[in-house]
Amino acid sequence: MHRHLYSIAAALLPIVTAAHAAERYPSHPIRMIVPFPAGGATDVLARIVGQKLSERLGQNIVIDNRTGASGNVGSEIAARAAPNGYTLIMGNVSSHAINASVFKLPYDPVRDFAPVTVVAVVTNVLVVHPSFQSKSVKELIDMARAAPGRIDYASAGNGSPAHLAAELFKMMAGVDLNHVPFNGNAPATTSLLGGQVALMFNAMPAAMPHVKSGKLRALAVTSATRSRAAPQLPTIAESGLPGYEVTAWNGILAPAGTPKAIIERLYKEIVAVLREPDLAARYESLGAEPLGNAPQQFAALIATDVRKYGEVARAAKLKID
Repeated sequence: MHRHLYSIAAALLPIVTAAHAAERYPSHPIRMIVPFPAGGATDVLARIVGQKLSERLGQNIVIDNRTGASGNVGSEIAARAAPNGYTLIMGNVSSHAINASVFKLPYDPVRDFAPVTVVAVVTNVLVVHPSFQSKSVKELIDMARAAPGRIDYASAGNGSPAHLAAELFKMMAGVDLNHVPFNGNAPATTSLLGGQVALMFNAMPAAMPHVKSGKLRALAVTSATRSRAAPQLPTIAESGLPGYEVTAWNGILAPAGTPKAIIERLYKEIVAVLREPDLAARYESLGAEPLGNAPQQFAALIATDVRKYGEVARAAKLKID
């Protein structure tokens, strides 16, 4: 009898321990890995939500930029971290969907992570250096057709959202642009600002401050409808390429095996943060729409996008960096 009771107690111990850990969570600072350089769109969004989340949780959220291989380096670190809620990652459609078709990954973007929520959906904007002659999508297409392969565009790397946005543009417009990949969105933007390349399909949070300062010129947004952050900008679809649409998500994930109670706590607190008017206003001013979907919905989105972007990557014959 005593042996039987001991067996039951031993079986319940992990459950009780996990519940107790979740109840006390968090008891010390949380690391949020950003697998892209500081200053890029994902980094900007992570720092805004991280600051607000730290206030609600009563612990610091430490942003840790672990760059390399189009987000794969930081993603692998997060996948291998202890599943205790103290390591999170701000991933995006590139690191957790597109890269599965472009690289031979040392981690599985579906099995190795526990999705928490999509923080924001981001629209890209087609921006050019002020010295570039075209002032509209139509003029850009005409120039590209007249000089195939001679107009350079920057991206955050092979298989990045900016790369796929440009490849889709090329296919739909029937033009040839020369791809110049960089190791991250921030250095790609720096190259465009310096005039080393002519254009870029950049995420709005990273691009709009430079557009507002006059350092870049925006031609159009990549979403199906105009952005509330820049309603004066037309969509590429209404500018000569009907049906063109590219958007990207940024979301917070934990390593697989993180206790469900901790995932639910994080989800609840992040959604509350996203509903705060000042955060929503900051995101929207950057061209990012706050979301906050359920963990199960986020998981389904990742699985769907892995399949969808796999088809795009194969059609564009994307190669590993």
